[in-house]
Amino acid sequence: MKRKNIRTIRSNATKVLIMTLFLFGWHLSESYAQSDYIEEHLPLADSLSKVYGIPSSVIMGIAIVETGAGESRNSKLLNNHFGIVGSNNLRQTHGVRTRYKQFSDVRESFDAFCSMVARKYYYARLKGSEDVEKWVEAMASAGYSTKPTVWKKRIMTIISRYDL
Repeated sequence: MKRKNIRTIRSNATKVLIMTLFLFGWHLSESYAQSDYIEEHLPLADSLSKVYGIPSSVIMGIAIVETGAGESRNSKLLNNHFGIVGSNNLRQTHGVRTRYKQFSDVRESFDAFCSMVARKYYYARLKGSEDVEKWVEAMASAGYSTKPTVWKKRIMTIISRYDL
């Protein structure tokens, strides 16, 4: 009886070890994807930050969350990095129906996002401010996300984790 229990314990321990290694590897690959995304898009966010007065950390945090660090279907097929709604031709080209806007390139998507934010009522009060918490709070309160509490936490976590 004791031998059977030892085998069960070893078997369960092996399963836990394999699952832990899998999750750790997945987390590392996710972290690398986010780091690559930041490296590729931060210069664009920095330049638009200077033009619009929106902190680049806010721009990048939202883009990372909205696209899964560039892995989402919208970012790959539509160049849409912010979940902006509008017209597209995916139905004709890929047989996919979606309500999200198609952009010709990433820069157009980032610029459209900043331009959209610049038209919001809170923009004039925050323009030029580097207080990312106030920006994220204002955007969440204005209805940028359907789940503002969760959205704010995700954005702030990304900004903090990657020191944006």
